[in-house]
Amino acid sequence: MDAQHFERITAFIEARLTPIFDPANGDHGFGMDDTSRALRALRNAVAAASAVKGLAEQRATADAKLRSVIDQALEHNWDVLRGIARQWEDHEDFRKEFKRHAWDFDVEPVAAGAEG
Repeated sequence: MDAQHFERITAFIEARLTPIFDPANGDHGFGMDDTSRALRALRNAVAAASAVKGLAEQRATADAKLRSVIDQALEHNWDVLRGIARQWEDHEDFRKEFKRHAWDFDVEPVAAGAEG
């Protein structure tokens, strides 16, 4: 798993959330009502979970102990974003990779014609 996976899933989620925060659509996201607060909390959760570029970059040079911690952090953040993205699973821009578990990205794809 690399930072590009996080960039793609974050872009997908942000494309769903950004129109909601358009002032032309009313106070959604800007007011002090519970819906606005929930929308801001969701956007903050997405921003926090997607801020992993530095971790992903450090993983390649980390020792085994630190790599284990980095992997756990990446897996947790991916699961947060995956759960949010799956709310739009029926959207035409939804990618199959958004359903995958973090550990699925480390598996090498089976070569064409190979059994597996």
